[in-house]
Amino acid sequence: MTETKFYIAAMDCPTEEQIIRNGLKRESGIERLDFDLLNRILTVSLAPTGSAESVRNTLNGLGMEAKPFAKNGQNDSPAHSLRSRWIQMGVAALFAAGAEVMHWVGAAGHQHAEHARTNPVLLIFVVIALLLGGRDTFRKGWVALRTFTLNINFLMTLAIVGAMVTGEYPEAAMVAVLFGIAELIEAQSLDRARNAISALMETVPDTARVWHSHGAEDPGHWHEMLADKVSVGERVQVRPGERVPLDGRVVEGRSGVSQAAITGESLPVEKESGDELWAGSVNGRGVLVFEVGAARGDTRLDRISRAVQEAQAERAPTQRFVDRFALIYTPTVVVLALLVAIAPPLLGYGGWMEWLYKSLVLLVIACPCALVLSTPVAVVSGLTAAAKQGLLIKGGAYLEAGAKLKTIAFDKTGTLTRGKPVVTDIIPLGSDSPDALLHLAASLNASSEHPLAAAIVEACASKHVCQLPSIGDFEALIGRGVTGKLEGRRYYIGNHQLTEENRVCSAEVELAIDRLEGEGKTPVVLTDDTNSLAVLGVADTIREESQDALKQLRDLGVETVLLSGDSQRVADAVGRQLGITNARGELLPEDKLVFIESLRASKTVVGMVGDGINDAPALAKADIGFSVGQGGSDTAMETADVVLLHGDLRKLPLFIRLARATTSVLAQNIALALLIKAVVFVLALMDHATLWMAVLADVGTSLLVVGNGLRLLRFRSNTR
Repeated sequence: MTETKFYIAAMDCPTEEQIIRNGLKRESGIERLDFDLLNRILTVSLAPTGSAESVRNTLNGLGMEAKPFAKNGQNDSPAHSLRSRWIQMGVAALFAAGAEVMHWVGAAGHQHAEHARTNPVLLIFVVIALLLGGRDTFRKGWVALRTFTLNINFLMTLAIVGAMVTGEYPEAAMVAVLFGIAELIEAQSLDRARNAISALMETVPDTARVWHSHGAEDPGHWHEMLADKVSVGERVQVRPGERVPLDGRVVEGRSGVSQAAITGESLPVEKESGDELWAGSVNGRGVLVFEVGAARGDTRLDRISRAVQEAQAERAPTQRFVDRFALIYTPTVVVLALLVAIAPPLLGYGGWMEWLYKSLVLLVIACPCALVLSTPVAVVSGLTAAAKQGLLIKGGAYLEAGAKLKTIAFDKTGTLTRGKPVVTDIIPLGSDSPDALLHLAASLNASSEHPLAAAIVEACASKHVCQLPSIGDFEALIGRGVTGKLEGRRYYIGNHQLTEENRVCSAEVELAIDRLEGEGKTPVVLTDDTNSLAVLGVADTIREESQDALKQLRDLGVETVLLSGDSQRVADAVGRQLGITNARGELLPEDKLVFIESLRASKTVVGMVGDGINDAPALAKADIGFSVGQGGSDTAMETADVVLLHGDLRKLPLFIRLARATTSVLAQNIALALLIKAVVFVLALMDHATLWMAVLADVGTSLLVVGNGLRLLRFRSNTR
């Protein structure tokens, strides 16, 4: 099966989706159709017997001009087309208004209404208004009829034709023009949501200043060239105030860099040799030279933008429900409209033209556009607002789940703490000096990949001990520590369990372990075959923002749980510092998974926060997995549902506030769409609603729900 993506400028509403689905029913070899209406992308999954060219020809025949989708985002913009349509619609509005004025003047002058409607000048104005203002509607209505699609364009065409049949010529013209204008306003409103995330990419410059040298005799020079022509490994210069054009690593210079576009950080980050630079960042006062690490199209900002666009294409649960409801709603109202047109006259309750007119009003409000638009715009705006503030959310489903989040479990190391433990204590248990014991401990740990081992080696290096002796017969004892031989003597370094297994634990060791654990530190015991030699205390520094983030979560009514592989006493001590009452220690990765499963079994919506690597099973099992990946690392972006791009835990309460705001807007939009349609429905039956009022109510509601959804683009947390 192969996938082909088409960019269809005319496809931005569920009505076009239904036309395409119906139009492609007879096309052989199509396995699946996926619609991204906000970005106007159709993904066609084809069997080996299918033809992408045949699909494209069919789409073009439906009036849906399809072009191969450009991955770099350089798809045609409909902006120019919108401008010409606005001019055309403006002229149509003048003629429609002229027809209405002539009709009113004729009525005011006591001319017979029929004479006013058959005024030749008035009829010419009506025809011009219909041709200019209703041409697109009629064309789309004809396509809908050909594909047996009951959509707004077909319903509006019926309503306009019906108004002409009943002799309401000026009203037919006004309905066509009002609907056309509303369609244009709606298209521009949707473009705001559609283009919001694209605006992030506009912050990246198109050119880069690259170092060029032609041989040994050429001293070299800086040369300006297109950024998409720069290769990985080339050197690029960024001067003060300039934006970084590509991802890379600093090789020269020092400067403060604003990374707000990528991570949402408000303050500049100091960069020097060896530090990463990201495209879209703004350089401060210094000059930086960096080596390109990723070509244009594969930068972190590119990947973030693609991830957000993919998330926008995913339908949230509420959106799926509304789509299903709309499939029932429209045919139901159309059937009611037919009954209104036929039943009362047959039963002798008025004339045919009177009830036909009322049924036309019902046909107009049968359009589900406002209802269907009520959800995607809000969800897309929420996802985009999150991305602008350093939160990458993988889909609208997680925004909706976030509003119901009741419990969040945190991994300790690297999440609530910095993940860079340091040696705080060296307690000798014999005559050896602390420095000698640290040197021995570092030698044993030099081949270990455990974070605590790295802390011990680093502590030894800080004392300028450069040479560590080679350890023979080294072995990692999973979950306990390591062992090895030095000068024919076997040593062990590890946790309390390893010491007890080797039967070298003593009252002195127990006392030291007890004290260190009570202080929230992790004890590491150094022994040989017969004696305990020292107890080292290792502690991880708590992140500055952890306490603030946890307090905000408690204020939001979210329960917090700490999960740690350290002893229960260490977990309790860290929990006390952070205000977490439910701290679980001595947990392996699979134990964390079981704990998350137990929380979910109680029907509670559960979140899990981790580094996206060791916690992958628990992150996957939680309703929402949060990763504290720095700058949107590949691992973090793949394993979690929500990525905190800067790793700032204060983005968690921001996420919950945004999720609650989004679900609130969703509820408002759905209620608004249904309420206004219900009111117009009743008014129509009571003979108090006209066709143009129904059009205004329908398209006005669409504009209201779109505008309400777009408010989320301006969402800002009321905290730091």
